[in-house]
Amino acid sequence: MKILFVHQNFPGQFLHLAPALAERGHDVIGLTDEKNQRSSRVQVMRYKSPAPVEIKGLGRTYSEYAERGWLAARGARALRERHGYIPDVIFGHSGWGETLFLREVWPEAKLLVYAELLYNTSGHDVGFDREISAATLESRVTTVARSAHLIQGLLQADAGLSPTEYQASTFPPELRQKITVIHDGIDTTLVRPDPEASLTLPNGQVLRAGDEVISYVSRSLEPYRGFHRFMRALPEVMRARPEAQVVLIGGDGVSYGGKPSDADSWKAKLLAELDGQLDLSRIHFLGRVAYQTYLSLIQVTRVHCYLTMPFVLSWSLTEAMSAGCYIVASDTAPVRELITDGVNGRLVGYFDQPALEQALIQALSGDPNEDRLRAAARRKIIDGYDFKGNTLPRLVEWVESFGPAERAELA
Repeated sequence: MKILFVHQNFPGQFLHLAPALAERGHDVIGLTDEKNQRSSRVQVMRYKSPAPVEIKGLGRTYSEYAERGWLAARGARALRERHGYIPDVIFGHSGWGETLFLREVWPEAKLLVYAELLYNTSGHDVGFDREISAATLESRVTTVARSAHLIQGLLQADAGLSPTEYQASTFPPELRQKITVIHDGIDTTLVRPDPEASLTLPNGQVLRAGDEVISYVSRSLEPYRGFHRFMRALPEVMRARPEAQVVLIGGDGVSYGGKPSDADSWKAKLLAELDGQLDLSRIHFLGRVAYQTYLSLIQVTRVHCYLTMPFVLSWSLTEAMSAGCYIVASDTAPVRELITDGVNGRLVGYFDQPALEQALIQALSGDPNEDRLRAAARRKIIDGYDFKGNTLPRLVEWVESFGPAERAELA
């Protein structure tokens, strides 16, 4: 088969899948933005980067992503006209509009989309935390408008793929029926418990497995991942546990929500709000770090805190579970898919600040069930999310099911 992957930040979610298909003898290439510098184990072609969109208002998101889709389609046209390239299967992430017009270039190909999430006006992130996102008519209308390209992308596709049941459930029933749920997968051989792990902080202090360490990881330190809830729990936790060290990984910008109106970043806002209540010598903001630094943190931590609104599930949670972390997490829908309270972690109400504080203190003090919870967290990932033994074979089989030989057999 000829298989084309499309992702503006390729390989993205196709990191393991694209090379695995190539190793099985398929002709695999990636199509990506010309500015993407990520390395790839398969051949990559590039399309021209879109210029900033001048349009404002409700049409901005669709205009921005339609423009990217058009540039991806122009790149696809060049592949067809100059090189005679016609894929059997196209598999693209629908989030940035890149798949919108590919069927017009290759009508004979099967089109698959990675359907990561559909924005909704109720029951999910919009209006969930009223401190951050009010459920106003304006916010709901904006949400409807920014969902258009996602709906169009899945509507055009032959099939979609989502990594979790929760994320698939954000699509309406008539589109949900097109989606198969298979997680991207975790390398449980690499991400594993390590009693000899250590982490050297920027100040030279060395943390080791067994130390009183609280870890928090997010691409960006922002409310979508409960950063404000976590920070507000620290004064009480640090008073109760005077030896505890708090280590945070994440950038100062935003990945999903907006910036605060009264500060340069959510980090600056929360530090100002909690001024005088925190022992800053025991709080370590590492920013964005190399993968090995992040891995060392989740291997040394005594308790890993993961908080999220109802939204895309972070890889950091599944990897922390694979590392055998003691998890304290928010009792929200995406988290409940992996963690059952008291079975393989501790869940607390997203808005229950005292419960979060007490759960973190208990974890640092020594929970008699700690070893059982840690082992059960890792077992959950090994049994259902290990990419070599579970998810990757399923992903390969799913993509190959759309090949021309299989289609001929069905006909």
